[in-house]
Amino acid sequence: MLGIILGNIVWNGAGQITWDFLTTAPRAGMTEGGIFPAIFGTVALVILMTIAAVPIGVATAVYLREFIPGSNLSYAWARARAASSWRARLLEGMHVLEILLARATRAAVNNLAGVPSIVFGLFGLGFFVQFVGGSIDRLFYGGELTYGQPAILWAALTLALLTLPVVIVSTDEALRAVPRELREASLALGATRWQTIWRVVLPEALPGILTGAILAVSRGAGEVAPVLFTGAAYFLPYLPSRLNDQFMELGYHVFILSTQSPDVEKTKPLLYGTVLVLLLLTFALNVIAVLIRARVRRRLRARA
Repeated sequence: MLGIILGNIVWNGAGQITWDFLTTAPRAGMTEGGIFPAIFGTVALVILMTIAAVPIGVATAVYLREFIPGSNLSYAWARARAASSWRARLLEGMHVLEILLARATRAAVNNLAGVPSIVFGLFGLGFFVQFVGGSIDRLFYGGELTYGQPAILWAALTLALLTLPVVIVSTDEALRAVPRELREASLALGATRWQTIWRVVLPEALPGILTGAILAVSRGAGEVAPVLFTGAAYFLPYLPSRLNDQFMELGYHVFILSTQSPDVEKTKPLLYGTVLVLLLLTFALNVIAVLIRARVRRRLRARA
């Protein structure tokens, strides 16, 4: 069935892909012209999302796996109660709080993975656009509407939140696969815990981390619902040049062409061409990430 759908898209969309289609903006009520603003907006959105999601996801997974890997809460609580001085009691109490925070983080990650994407869009509208953006406008722009409106920044952060569980889980699995003997050998040679993580553990886990980034890029590039409320525009005659600009996005453009067109028959070739470009763009982003991962793996093997 998937092959039939892909074949239909390629058969009807290949003839539409021309240089003019890829490099011009829509015109005539989006029944003519190209999709360049949507391509530019999608690439910019994915790059911003990756910059926001990957560092936070990797840092969270490192904290959960390397600093509090399955600590016993009952034992930590008993140690806190049995501490002889207030200073020792305070330190043990902080350790108990760390364990509770780690458990809450793991539960939140598991719950986020099952939340529908439309809910993320509504959350992004309420939190990023209205709360964070509105607060920035009140503090720095005298209430003038600058960041308290849909923008590419808020859409990217919403998508980053959506893909964060993918990055955290894949990084956690990659860190768990690193042999414990490597950590013990590094510590035995006098390295600190941070030096061990930075110079031994993370390089070994890098291929797995990049796999998580690839999965996040794939999901982020194809999502429409989260950007529907937080930044995507029906039509823009210019490209986004600032973080508070709105933007056109390929997935949203497909939705508009298929539901809002004044002439369905005239728009159908553009729709097929846009879907094919979206598939090819997602495939290209994945290929780039896979090539980077393969290069890292070769470097690790050469070093070993």
